[in-house]
Amino acid sequence: MENSRFSRLNQYRSMWVLVFFDLPTETRTERKAATRFRKQLLDDGFGMFQFSIYSRFCASRENAAVHIKRTKNNLPKKGKVAVMQITDKQFGMIELFHGKKEIEPEVPHQQLELF
Repeated sequence: MENSRFSRLNQYRSMWVLVFFDLPTETRTERKAATRFRKQLLDDGFGMFQFSIYSRFCASRENAAVHIKRTKNNLPKKGKVAVMQITDKQFGMIELFHGKKEIEPEVPHQQLELF
């Protein structure tokens, strides 16, 4: 991949969308709503980053806006949900640890666009 500022997958143009949530699970109905919300995130291409944090790589801000809109359309009636977008460059500066051992952040795969 070319490292110029005009590259199709520029680190400042490509985005990560992070969805943070804290949903109630006291009743059966609340558990179903929480499960449905998580399943909709997975169906939309998000992956679990941590238990209540899901992330998705988007090749552009416009693509990120599409996935944020879908997430907003699927919000459960109860609970707290936060959506944040950061550039690929910012995401690449995250320091991740498993215990005391540092691990490498996920590297996005280049996505083929058919139009």
